[in-house]
Order: sequence, then C-alpha cells, then structure tokens
Amino acid sequence: MRDAIEAVYRAESRRILATLIRLLGDFDLAEEAMQDAFTAAVERWPVEGVPTNPRSWLISAGRFRAIDRLRRATRFAALEGQDAGVHDALDGDTIADDQLRLVFTCCHPALSPDTQIALTLREVCGLTTEAIARAYLTSPPTIAQRIVRAKAKIRDARIPYAVPSPADLPDRLDTVLQVIYLVFNEGYSPSSGAEVTQASLSAEALRLGRELMTLLDEPELHGLVALMLLHEARRDTRTGVDGEIVLLEAQDRTRWNRELIAEGSLLVQRALRSRRIGVFTLQAAIAAVHAEAPSAAATDWHEIVALYDLLLRADPSPVIQLNRAVAVAMRDGGRGGADAGIAVIDQLLDHGALADYRFAHSARGELCRVAGRTDEARASLTKALSLTTQGPERRFLLTRIALLPT
Repeated sequence: MRDAIEAVYRAESRRILATLIRLLGDFDLAEEAMQDAFTAAVERWPVEGVPTNPRSWLISAGRFRAIDRLRRATRFAALEGQDAGVHDALDGDTIADDQLRLVFTCCHPALSPDTQIALTLREVCGLTTEAIARAYLTSPPTIAQRIVRAKAKIRDARIPYAVPSPADLPDRLDTVLQVIYLVFNEGYSPSSGAEVTQASLSAEALRLGRELMTLLDEPELHGLVALMLLHEARRDTRTGVDGEIVLLEAQDRTRWNRELIAEGSLLVQRALRSRRIGVFTLQAAIAAVHAEAPSAAATDWHEIVALYDLLLRADPSPVIQLNRAVAVAMRDGGRGGADAGIAVIDQLLDHGALADYRFAHSARGELCRVAGRTDEARASLTKALSLTTQGPERRFLLTRIALLPT
C-alpha cells in the first residue's frame, strides 16, 4: 500500500498542488494541505482501500484539512463558500487547467526572470532546490531565498492565479518556454541520481508544451515542442541493456521513434516558415539534422555549424559557444579539428563561466583524446568526474578514463 501511495504521489502530486493553490489561494497553505492529504491516505487507505479516483480524494482531503487549520481564522468563511469550486476542481479538464494557471502565476512579470523559473520548477514540477541550483549553476540557499520571496510577493501583490488574456499571452510566453525547457532537460539528462533519464519529468514538459499550443499559435513554441520531440525520439537508445550511457554516434538509429521525429520535423518546418525564428527553433533544426541522418557518419556537420552560427547571433551564451566548438571539431575532423575545438573551450574555461560545467570538461577531455593529448584528456575527464553526481554518467567517465593509454 505504501508503494501504491508513493506511485500516486509521483504521478499526481503536482496536479493536486496546483488545484489546492487555486482553492486555498496560498502556496504554503496548499503545500501543507497536500502533505496532510497524503498523510491521511497513509492512515486510511490501508483500511478503506485505494479510492476509485485517488486524485479527487486527495484534493478533497487536503482542502478539508486546510479548513480545519483555519477554522478560527477570518479566511475560513471564504473557503467554506467554495463548494461549487471544489466540484469543478475535481473535473479532469479543470485540474489540467489549474496546472497551466499555476505556470503563468509563477511566471508573472512582477517577478524577476530567474525567480519565475525557479518558482515554477519548484511548485509546478516538484524539483528540489538542489536540482534547480544545479540547473542555474548556483547555490541551493540562493534558490530557496528566491522561492520564499516569490511566494511572499505573489501573496502580498495579490498576483492573479489565471492564464493571461489572449492579448497578454505572447509577452508572457518567453519565460514559460524557458521553464518548460529546463524541466525537459532535467528529465532527459538529470543532474544527479541513479538513472540516465527521468521519463516522467520529460513527459510533463511535453504535456505542458502541447497544452500551450492549444492556446497560442506561436512559432517559437512550435520550435520548443519540436526540440523536445526530437530528443525524446531517441530516449530509449541513450542507454544499453546494462543501463549504461550510449553516445549519440553509437546509438541504434533503427530504434529511434520515427513518429516523434516526423512530428518534430513538421513543427520545425512550420516554425521556420514563419520567419520569426528564435533560439528554440534553431536548436530544433540542429536536432532535426541529427535525427534525419541515416548514420553518424552521414551527419551534415557543415549544416549544423551554420545553424550554430545563426544561434550564436540570437544567444551568444557560453554553452552555445561550447556546442559550436564541438560541432566545428566534428566538421573539420582529425587532430586539427580537435585542436581547434579545444582552443575555443579553453577560452571559455579561462573566462570562468563554465568552470564548474561538467560537460565543458568532458567535451575537452574527448577532444584531447582525439588530438592525442592523453595527459590533458585524463585531467579534463577527471575534472568532469569530480563535478558529476549522476551514477551512470560517473561510470561512463570512469570507463573513458580507464581506456586512455598509459
């Protein structure tokens, strides 16, 4: 029974929280109510059995527990008059809408962009402050402070819990897209843990992206959903039968999900035709080149580098510069290409922005290996290992280090 309750928590907790926030009007009270509801489930379900609709049961239980907490408070009267709202809240479509409302509340322009993303990752998707801090390359206490201040501002400024009007929706979209992408990345390539991927998290990001497409016909939204689909298409080939990491060039392309690739490619084309091309659309175009290549050797690296050149104009970030450096090394091939890529990565590392970014060090290590710079390869891969907490990734790096000539 405990396993069953934990499964419901993993599958439903964020939806339950979103609806409780709508009903109770307070983040902290809703979080307490949700925890109370699951505590009640632990007490009652072993005796009464799992309800037919666990999510509805937990929403009702959480709301009633919150009312019990507030029975002598002035806010109790307002909550008591919400019977119709509670009935609506237990409808599946309304619960899905609640999550979308919560996304836009967390991404309200009254909050700073970094705070919007951190709050959404925490409240909508349930990421820990530690996982969010790794995504931000910052410290957990910093993230925790942002989230506390954001909740207080939403409460004190009475920020509405609602999807923006059609006129305001485009202006609010950019941050929401960034949030969805970070959620997908944490599911597709978790920053820590024992698994190479967390499929449920990536699925949640895709669901949110698709939900937004029903509200807004926006090219960059199409580009983001395309990017997620094209990556998701090869999820099953990213690990071998032993659960260990398989690099892109070694993956079995016959097992890639061609339906997802086709869907993603169509969305890329649709976004490109709009001529309003953003960073997600360009990244999706790069992913499409990889996805449509019949083999690793047939990959059109010239086109990929050209797309990275466009991407750098739109987003001259260190991570994009890193990815372009690797693409240039692949395009030029051999030791010369590897040396050129290493030179760019060294500049980025010297600048300091990627000093603690494990992928920068692992990329440098692989290029040093190709260039025959064995001692540097070992040092870079060892540095990447020191920055890695994900189990399979650590084992992969240890294997790469062990394969270097002595």
